[in-house]
Amino acid sequence: MKQGTLLNKLVVLLFTVVILLYMAGAAWRGLRDPYPTVQAYAYSVDDTMEATGYLVRRERALSGAGGIVRLLPTEGEKVPAGATVALLYADEAALERAQRLETLEEEANQLSAAILAAGDRTQGETREQVARTMVDLRSAVERGDFTRLEGQVSAFKSAVYQQAQRYGDAGDLSAALSAAQAEIETLRIQTAQDAGRVTVLQPQDVKLEAGDTRGNGRVTVGESGVFSGLVDGYESVLTPDMLKSLTPADLDALEDRALPVGEDQLGKLITDATWYFVFPMEESQAKRLTEGKTVTVRFSRDWSGDVDMKVERIGTPENGRVAVILSSHRFLSETTLLRRQTVELVFSQRTGIRVPTEAIRVETVPETDPDTGEEREVSLSCVYVQVGIVAERKPIAVLAQGEDYCIVEPLTPEDANDKVKKKALRPGDQVILAAKEIWDGMILE
Repeated sequence: MKQGTLLNKLVVLLFTVVILLYMAGAAWRGLRDPYPTVQAYAYSVDDTMEATGYLVRRERALSGAGGIVRLLPTEGEKVPAGATVALLYADEAALERAQRLETLEEEANQLSAAILAAGDRTQGETREQVARTMVDLRSAVERGDFTRLEGQVSAFKSAVYQQAQRYGDAGDLSAALSAAQAEIETLRIQTAQDAGRVTVLQPQDVKLEAGDTRGNGRVTVGESGVFSGLVDGYESVLTPDMLKSLTPADLDALEDRALPVGEDQLGKLITDATWYFVFPMEESQAKRLTEGKTVTVRFSRDWSGDVDMKVERIGTPENGRVAVILSSHRFLSETTLLRRQTVELVFSQRTGIRVPTEAIRVETVPETDPDTGEEREVSLSCVYVQVGIVAERKPIAVLAQGEDYCIVEPLTPEDANDKVKKKALRPGDQVILAAKEIWDGMILE
């Protein structure tokens, strides 16, 4: 065996033995450490209760049939009175013709603008415009922000057309514009013929226009509101007007009730900004609520958010339960898809410092009565914190008790100076868990 190989093996063996000895020593010291510590940290605890109920809104279902339905507003979008919320098409071919017509009309407008604007811009300006719109478009795609995607694509195409007009043959864009206009005229005639083949329902909400460039028929709304594309059958079963008469038994019956939804229903309009959450509750638990006051409702399943809701009404007891009605005028657009929900009612929240229960001590300490000047002994809740090699006592007040921990806050006199306040318990302190005798200022071995 070569001498170098033997030497390498001995070095590796020596390092292994040293590491094992170090680990064994550390473990032994840990087992024999009379003053183990745990880091304290900021912590919040909520006083909550679970409730399952229904969201109630003033809603009106919208109907319309035309073979193919194309919704225009996004979910939760506010729409004014007279706005078009859906386009109706006789068949798939009619939809494709309408979409093609929209594309050509936009392209024709871009070509016309490029022809007119190209003469007013220098070569550098057109190049800069193309680069700027391209960067904006790419940045939006990388961020996943598609809220302005259609407009950004249109701006980019317009910039490209202007650059082509500047560098290319002016007749090319003019020819493209003429071809687009010719196809537009043909498609407008065809869409006018399609309009006569659409069957519509609910005529008070539907307006037909022969030759409409967007759809063969259109569904408009007679009043303003918030649009939702989800119709679930509860629109006429749960209304704000019937809330006062709802009982816990009525709410229980809704769980097993099959609600029909017509095939012609294409969406609904929420016409009131105030919405409600109604749920059954044990009468004893309902005593924690007060009519006219607010309670925080925490949604965390289909939508996440805390909503401060007003306690509108606590119903008459029925077999030990009551129906509770809460209301809010916030977050309506975010909650249009919610109906039956399980939420948390948050009654209070406490924020403090979390420490293990075994670290808390109750000691008797002398105190001077500020009125009489007499010395007396009082009980003091505290924890001990390791600062360097010294144990320091930190007075505390217990806010909440957990299974094996407590939420506490530092206890300092109101007239304490900055030096005393700095010595109060803080998140990050190393709290001593030792069960052995310990005192303030003790040197830890």
